[in-house]
Amino acid sequence: MDKKKIILDFIKKQNLAVLATVGEIAPESSVLEFGENDNLEIILDMFTSSRKYKNMKLNPNVSLVIGWDEDITIQYEGIAEELNSEEKRMYQEIYWKKNPKAKRWADREGITYFKVVPKWIRYSDLNIHPWKIFEVNF
Repeated sequence: MDKKKIILDFIKKQNLAVLATVGEIAPESSVLEFGENDNLEIILDMFTSSRKYKNMKLNPNVSLVIGWDEDITIQYEGIAEELNSEEKRMYQEIYWKKNPKAKRWADREGITYFKVVPKWIRYSDLNIHPWKIFEVNF
């Protein structure tokens, strides 16, 4: 069983994730669109005025939950890295391919992009008996 392929195939079918970041005082969560690449990196866009941006600059450790329909979910922990000009364009293209409407924000002042590099992922499929649950560490 190729665990990373199972995870990637599931993530590719999803459009939304819940992102949890750590603020100065408490954790904060938001629902957002995302993109992904074959390395299981998650690509996000956001405005630099957002709480999540400020939190990720303060503490790059984040978690995401992807999927919740059909009793299948991904729990994902990783390190958020703001993309620089050299690699930003490549990641933007990946993100826009999945979220074409988001391209309209590309030239807005204050928009930025992050990639999240995975550290740990848990896949849970509660539709079958016994449940299919496994973890991947990076």
